[in-house]
This record gives sequence, C-alpha cells and structure tokens, in this order.
Amino acid sequence: MIGDKNGVHVKFLRRRAEEPDHAALAAAFWQRWDELLPVLSSALGEREPRKVEPLLCDTVTALHPDLHFTIERGHESVYALVVSAQGDPALRPYTDAWLAAAPPSSALWEYHDAVPAVPDPTQVTVNLGAHRLALGQVRVSARVDEDAGVVDVEVYHPRLAELDDAAKAAMTFLPLDATLGERLAADRLGRVETAETEPDDSIGLLEFRDLVRELDRLAGG
Repeated sequence: MIGDKNGVHVKFLRRRAEEPDHAALAAAFWQRWDELLPVLSSALGEREPRKVEPLLCDTVTALHPDLHFTIERGHESVYALVVSAQGDPALRPYTDAWLAAAPPSSALWEYHDAVPAVPDPTQVTVNLGAHRLALGQVRVSARVDEDAGVVDVEVYHPRLAELDDAAKAAMTFLPLDATLGERLAADRLGRVETAETEPDDSIGLLEFRDLVRELDRLAGG
C-alpha cells in the first residue's frame, strides 16, 4: 500500500499472469489449418512444399514460437504433420491440446505430437556420406534403471569403425529415435553411448523397443 500526501492509502493488486488457454490456441491452429489445406495440398502435389512453409510456420508459431514442425510421409496416410515439443515438458500442454483437437486421420493426412517410431526399423537403410548402413545390423546393450524409469544404452553397428565422429554420433542416436519415436526416447533413455565392439548382452532393435515400452508402461507413461 502506498500513502499520498493527504494520508489516503491506495492498494495496488498485482495481477497474476494468466495461464495460456491451450485449447483456444489449438482451436485457432486447426481453423487456420483448414484454410491452408487447399494451398498446401496443391503445393505438395506440385512437389513445392516451400511455397507454403512460411504460412505454416506462422501458424505453428501462433500456437507457440518454440514448437517445431515437419511434414513427412505418413504411416497410414500419404502425409504426416508432426508438431513437436522436442522433449521440452513446458511445451507439452500445447502439443497435448493440439493433438486432442486434431481432426481424424484421413487417407491424405495423419497428425503426431512427436516424431513417431518407424514400424520396423530393422528394414531401414540409412545413408551417411558414402556409407549405406542397415539398421537391422544394429545391436543394443540395455541397462534398466527401474527407480529412475530410464534405460542406459550402448549402440553397436559392425561398420561403425568406418565412420567419422559425426557419423558415429548420428548412427548412435538415429536407430534409437527410429525404434522408439521422439517422445518415448526423450522420456525413457538415460545415458547413450557408442560401443566399439558388440556387447555380450546385446539385443536387436525390436526386442529393445519391447523392453522400453514395457518399462514405460510400468512407469505409468
């Protein structure tokens, strides 16, 4: 309270910062998405997605400026729109509301709030410079920390010795992201290391995914 020269006291109330209305922001996004769809579909049909990238970027930024988006090939639909918090828990209320308000998947579009797992990563081959590497040859050593709800991993591929340091790092994390998807990897991976030789207790990517999904289930994920 502050007193003036006449002895009158004025009480100033500090207004609490209002919580964002995540549902309203999500609704505004999908309204704008409906408006953009004809232009977007035309641009993708012409293989010119850059024509609409600025418009879509503005639309995602209006939801929250720190969110990331990509347009990818869908698993069930032709295209997938991914709007991701990239593991930032402060942004998840925005992506949760966004996905909850999303229209049903169609033959053309599906929607994800994180980069999804590849259905069968063992069938994927990646190009790293001059190297073509089959993820089916990746082996993973997994150490489960049930108290922390995470898995520490070592990743091995028989051709890692051929790669430079940057490619080795990519080949360490890429199989994990492809196997688990962005959200599960962010939630349940602890320490991640590259193995120079195949660990004695290594398992394949599909068995590794089953292990992490079970841990996530038990941890209430």
